[in-house]
Amino acid sequence: MLAKETEEPFDDKDWIFETKWDGYRAIAELNKADVKLYSRNGNLFNAAYPEVIDALAQMAIDAVIDGEIVVMDEAGNPNFQLLQHYGEDRAHPIYYYVFDGLKINGQSVMQLPLLERKEKLRTLLKESDIIKYSDPIEEQGKAMFALAGEKNREGIMAKKADSRYLPGRRTANWLKIKYHKTMDAIIGGFTEPAGERKYFGALVLGLKQGDTLEYIGHTGSGFNASLLKKIYEQLQPLITFQSPFDERVKTNTPVTWVKPAIVCEVKFTEKTRDGKLRHPFL
Repeated sequence: MLAKETEEPFDDKDWIFETKWDGYRAIAELNKADVKLYSRNGNLFNAAYPEVIDALAQMAIDAVIDGEIVVMDEAGNPNFQLLQHYGEDRAHPIYYYVFDGLKINGQSVMQLPLLERKEKLRTLLKESDIIKYSDPIEEQGKAMFALAGEKNREGIMAKKADSRYLPGRRTANWLKIKYHKTMDAIIGGFTEPAGERKYFGALVLGLKQGDTLEYIGHTGSGFNASLLKKIYEQLQPLITFQSPFDERVKTNTPVTWVKPAIVCEVKFTEKTRDGKLRHPFL
């Protein structure tokens, strides 16, 4: 079951709200003889996260549960970069935050309302140093979103309290609300459009560091047709054959370089360890 995205947090007595963990979504199939942990796309995670497998096996339950694999940094915040490199560096703690159940004690509970599923899950789940129950709050989405920002979390999940579990489907009964940071970035180029899109595909973004322009990412999100046209027209007099970046910039389509004269405000979720923006958009 997948969530749609919305921009603004809200309060509603018919909804519950949970932390949006910045990790890998994972479905665990457990019985007393075996444990299998799958990615959202059906890839087996067992070899990648043996600590999680061992912790799940120790619960000795018959269930199918849904959750997120997370690695925490020194400040206790979920860190997607550390998770991506967990195979090379296991110095940071790993967790499996469980937020839903598909089967409990061998019986499907997917047709039960979400709050009933979570209550059965809470009763069944045996928490440990690695296995954690993702505890929701009811109604107070705005307060939880503000807390997510204070704790440097990625955002929150909003879920209809009576929603049924729909495997593989993206539904408006589950919503993800991301907490975005903002910064001013310099446009250093634009890529060719693809398909029916006009004017450009993405803006190539940089940040001034002394006398150089450091590449921080590119974004093709957040534009409507009129904004695409407006930005494209503003960039035409600035076109140059020379890249304004010292480093080689990798993009999926050819780039037209421009003189670094236009600044835009960019939203993003976080910076990677090498200074690139995650999920940037205008």
